[in-house]
Amino acid sequence: MNPLKMMKAMFASAPRLNPSECAARVRSGKALLIDVREPGEWAAGVAQSAQLLPLSDLTGSRAEWKQFLAQVEGREVLLYCASGGRSGMATSILVAEGVQAANTGGLSDWLDAGWPLANTTAPRPKKLPRK
Repeated sequence: MNPLKMMKAMFASAPRLNPSECAARVRSGKALLIDVREPGEWAAGVAQSAQLLPLSDLTGSRAEWKQFLAQVEGREVLLYCASGGRSGMATSILVAEGVQAANTGGLSDWLDAGWPLANTTAPRPKKLPRK
């Protein structure tokens, strides 16, 4: 995406969903949960089954995002960050690129919905689970 389109996308409104509405879709594999916080923030905890793909990589080189987006296969992408701001930007960028994505707020929203916290020392998945 060219820089001008990316800037416009970052400030466009993004679809927003409540984590409690999304939990069943993530558990079934119909949706993928993505944490867009930066690596230094992940030590505080990550929502179970979330993949760690920082916003800085989405807006930068896409070293990690490129492979992920090639494997999405039409599934919904649900994003969260610390409070919902960065996940909103990431959602807007992805929606502008034709990805079915929604902002689900912050990690605390997932925890408030009863979603478990995962072990942050586990390696990131290399391939997406099959539908």
